[in-house]
Amino acid sequence: MLNAPAGVVRAIARLRPTKSERSTRATRFHRRSVGLARSLGARAVAFRNPGQPTRSEIGRPRATAFRRTLTVRVGSERALPIVAALLVLFASVLSFQPTAAHSTGNVTDAGVAPRLAVGGGDQLDPGQPVLIDGTSNGDAPNGNGAPNGNGAANAVAGPGQTYADDGTVYKPVAVDTSVKDGRSLLQTYTVKSGDTLTGIASHYGLSMMTIWWANKLTTKDQLHVGEKLTIPPVDGLIITVQVGDTLESLAAHYKVDASQILEVNGLQDPTLIVGQTLTLPDAVGAAIPTPKPLPAAAHSSNSNSSCNCSGPSSYSGGRFSWPVVGGGNYISQYFHYGHYAIDIAATYGSPVVAAGAGTVIFAGWRGGGGAYQIWVSHGSGLYTTYNHLSAILVAAGQEVSPGQEIGRIGESGHATGPHLHFEVWDGPIWNGGTRVNPLRYL
Repeated sequence: MLNAPAGVVRAIARLRPTKSERSTRATRFHRRSVGLARSLGARAVAFRNPGQPTRSEIGRPRATAFRRTLTVRVGSERALPIVAALLVLFASVLSFQPTAAHSTGNVTDAGVAPRLAVGGGDQLDPGQPVLIDGTSNGDAPNGNGAPNGNGAANAVAGPGQTYADDGTVYKPVAVDTSVKDGRSLLQTYTVKSGDTLTGIASHYGLSMMTIWWANKLTTKDQLHVGEKLTIPPVDGLIITVQVGDTLESLAAHYKVDASQILEVNGLQDPTLIVGQTLTLPDAVGAAIPTPKPLPAAAHSSNSNSSCNCSGPSSYSGGRFSWPVVGGGNYISQYFHYGHYAIDIAATYGSPVVAAGAGTVIFAGWRGGGGAYQIWVSHGSGLYTTYNHLSAILVAAGQEVSPGQEIGRIGESGHATGPHLHFEVWDGPIWNGGTRVNPLRYL
């Protein structure tokens, strides 16, 4: 139907006479006009004089011959193009008229409105997308998404839509491709002046190692002001699901409970998707690398790190001195289950002093996370330890007094950020003794 106007033009062009035909037809038109005028005059005379033949009747044989000639010419040469042009014109006009087949319905007569199928499907199939047609109860949207108010749907195909042969409009289905994971549970902390890793971990109720693993830290340098740290919701590891990972394989590899992984991350579907971020509660990562020993100049001239000395026979009593000198130090982590000490954050290199009078029984490097440390026996089976030091200023067997400088604040061993890990032991250190809350003595 789009070529209908072009067909009409071609048909008219075929009907248009040539120059010679126009000249001949002009002459004939003139003759017919004169003949028509004479015929009308003759009829007028006949009306006035009944019974007498008119000139038109006299000239009837000539008119009959003219009509025959016209019929022969038109019928043989022009009739088919004329008919074709009229049919094309008629069909073109009809194509612009509204059709009753797509009229909207109402509550009594639904009519035959286009059906709207969301994502395709048959209207009668249970579980398939609903087809909206003229039998709607008034809630069906029209072509622009608003109710039309008469119970009919004026479905209009938009971008991505297609029509079926029966007038059904197929709309594409929007699929939810979002993946739920534990990313929204993670917090971000901006490091401020004086912060330590242990202090930040204590603030959020986490272990220092959880913060270490979550941020993939590789050095024990001081934290930088303005640095962004990721804070997990619970102690454990943060991982990204890789190809081949399943809930069961992750639980087995990290020795954690699969149900806890689902619970902590708020997941309902146990099927994991590559790229998901998950928190694995109570999972354990790699240990912090052991730092290189400090230069010999940082140690006491005494090369012996321990002695068999027992220290005072009894504790003299009274409260211990605060073991860190200098302003700005504070408790960054208190005594609790899994952390049987207090952490005192301070500027790197700040003086560390003996909490009470006693004898140094160990001064040097030890594994297990405390790194450079000093042990002091105070008598009556009471001991104190000073860990993560950057410098040791005393030797094993040396007598110390309360408040005497014995070392410097550092971050050696399992520590990020300078602080003193201060312990109080009731009984021999790592030989049957028990760690107690230092605040009972300070």
